[in-house]
Amino acid sequence: MQDVPLTVTRLLVHGTLVHGRSRITTWTGEDEPQVRTFAETGARAVRLANALRDELGVRDDDRVATLMWNNAEHVEAYFAIPSMGAVLHTLNLRLPAAQLTWIVNHAADRVIIVNGSLLPLLAPLLPDLTTVEHVVVSGPGDRSALDGSAVRVHDYEELIADRPTTYDWPELDERRAAAMCYTSGTTGDPKGVVFSHRSIYLHSLQANATESMGLTDRDTSLVVVPQFHVNAWGLPHASFMTGINLLMPDRFLQPVPLAEMIERVRPTHAAAVPTIWQGLLAELTARPRDISSLAQVTIGGSACPPSMMEDFDKLGVRVCHAWGMTETSPLGTVARPPAHAIGTDEEFAYRITQGRFPAGVEARLTGPGGERLPWDGESAGELEVRGPWIAGAYYNGPDAEPLRPADKFSEDGWLKTGDVGTISADGYLTLTDRAKDVIKSGGEWISSVDLENALMAHPDVAEAAVVAVPDEKWGERPLATVVLREGATADFASLRAFLADEGGVAKWQLPERWTIVTAVPKTSVGKFDKKVLRRQYAAGDLDVTRL
Repeated sequence: MQDVPLTVTRLLVHGTLVHGRSRITTWTGEDEPQVRTFAETGARAVRLANALRDELGVRDDDRVATLMWNNAEHVEAYFAIPSMGAVLHTLNLRLPAAQLTWIVNHAADRVIIVNGSLLPLLAPLLPDLTTVEHVVVSGPGDRSALDGSAVRVHDYEELIADRPTTYDWPELDERRAAAMCYTSGTTGDPKGVVFSHRSIYLHSLQANATESMGLTDRDTSLVVVPQFHVNAWGLPHASFMTGINLLMPDRFLQPVPLAEMIERVRPTHAAAVPTIWQGLLAELTARPRDISSLAQVTIGGSACPPSMMEDFDKLGVRVCHAWGMTETSPLGTVARPPAHAIGTDEEFAYRITQGRFPAGVEARLTGPGGERLPWDGESAGELEVRGPWIAGAYYNGPDAEPLRPADKFSEDGWLKTGDVGTISADGYLTLTDRAKDVIKSGGEWISSVDLENALMAHPDVAEAAVVAVPDEKWGERPLATVVLREGATADFASLRAFLADEGGVAKWQLPERWTIVTAVPKTSVGKFDKKVLRRQYAAGDLDVTRL
């Protein structure tokens, strides 16, 4: 067989030629969205690569960062930068300034491509960015914020205008770096994960598999998951492989514009974290829209409450659960029920799992003593995985050895996910908690996720997060943090009774401590930020009622 490298370049060329009529629609907030074909996007990516090389001097392995929303220009950068041999580094625009500064310096980014609307975020950081030489501004924004900066400033459209329309793409080693993304740094400094051309190509095959997202050029995917969050779950790369049309929301991520996008552009698929869908569900409940085109949504990032899945079923929208993390590129499992369960009482039980492992992801469960646990659907342990799109180490900066901390990688090289759960005999993963979030009460484990899902099934509850707090008698007990819907009348006693009567929660697992908040704190990627809640409780900042 011929040995042809699996590279991002080949995805770019294939999508441009074979799926040239597929479209990227970028929402602008105006009457007409911006529409570009894959052929036009590919041509502009060629011009961007020429500009980066000839005008900015970008060479092999140079890091080119993006501080951008989901839009067509960001897709151009996705393909131009790795294809020319450089490394795409997507910056999480929701991280604190100090973390962003640390990440840019640690990665040694030479260039930052930024949306004009994000200049107020970037400009104050520039004096502390020691390796950045160029800033390329895409779209409208107040450039005066960059006045006096030591970096060279370029306009994106002016930079790529009149550039050559061909590029002699290098034949790259498929194992060399194509892109990098940093974890959100919930503990310690953020950690860099470097994706190879090979891992991106193979992950694209998995994303397009029928038992995964299974999309084609007849589909349009509303990509709400940020492009800075694990390469938008691989959708831009997967789209150039199979011609999936993309609907990019840019900075318009609120429920009202998202509902309008679905109604006007008519996507068949969408991908986002549960908090996005909770907001959209509330908007659709208050102001119904025609969302009949939306056949399925992929939900990942954190567990989707079964009650929300049922609510979307009533709207004719099929929710498909998925699990993954930055280190897994990210798709690790997708919850497509097996054939024998379709149309039976078992089907929903499969849908609310995290999903089945594909052939490219090997999995095992490890008990607290290091013992290997069986796939029996009952034995709970920490999930460990390995595979061709699973990280084997963290990036440790220029000219430094990769990091393989013992709490993140086993001695034989498996990734320790930090997730606790069970695996059924037929390979379906059910996560019961994060190892750091599980509540250890009197020597027994209580799943914070199970309590949250049960609480969010109550009609008066918009959001609920449960964390472990110290208890003199039991070691730890659950604290239930609740966001009530507007006009709700439920009190803590009735919510506790609901958990017992409707949620089937055992009496010893029921929370005694309760508090109401206006919103659950979120991480930079939209997950519940439980460390903030624990810190607020310890500081006495929460108004806690004890039943």
